[in-house]
Amino acid sequence: MLGATTTGPSTAERVRSACMRADNANLAIDGRDPVITSLHHLRPNGEMILAVPTDTHDDTDTPHRSRAGLPAVLELTDHAPLALREPVRSLVWLRGDLRPVPASLLRPMAAAVAAEHPYPALLDVGHTTSLMRLTLGSAVVADSSGAAPVDVESLLAAEPDPFWEMETSWLEHLDSDHPDLLAQLSRRLPPSLRQGRVRPLGIDRYGIRLRIEGEHADNDVRLGFTTRVDDVVSLGRALRVLAGCPFLNGLRARG
Repeated sequence: MLGATTTGPSTAERVRSACMRADNANLAIDGRDPVITSLHHLRPNGEMILAVPTDTHDDTDTPHRSRAGLPAVLELTDHAPLALREPVRSLVWLRGDLRPVPASLLRPMAAAVAAEHPYPALLDVGHTTSLMRLTLGSAVVADSSGAAPVDVESLLAAEPDPFWEMETSWLEHLDSDHPDLLAQLSRRLPPSLRQGRVRPLGIDRYGIRLRIEGEHADNDVRLGFTTRVDDVVSLGRALRVLAGCPFLNGLRARG
């Protein structure tokens, strides 16, 4: 980590943010073909609520399996918002016991999840989509720096990054409209990394990540803010301070 005065997000925070950003996930059910989920929402009780095609729900809704649960692994892929040479930023694996949500509880459960976050996939519940519960037992995240486990208690205590929803628009705006700012940030890199193409890879409350696409390999670097930021104005200001920009009125992404 270069030029950083703050630590990055914890492993648990990284997992929570990846869960919010990922559109679809791959659900591997013991003894069955993988299923693509359209929703994966972690509730405070340690259950991950998943939206699956209705026939998946029906296939697993047997009395003995509903009680015991089916061993399953949910794999989430965190893709970079920009069209990079290697688009995958990280992979998350969530392992646990899978149970269907009974038909009588589908609507109440959908309403409870919607109250916490209004996922579009909830509109299909009761029609082409059903809900399942994955009671978490373990979690692992892997990226360019390696793989790391996180315990369920830490995962439940963590929050997703406050800027996860706006990250795409910020990075697109920075990449297309602020080459000057990227050039300033590049000056903080070691000379050996300044020869490649520098692209914004991610931004969060702790700093910005850059992807350096070299001739033979890619490198990811985090540049940390001097302090953790919690709102949009502070985020724009922190980015410009990091770049050494004299104009501190913040970076504004286009709507």
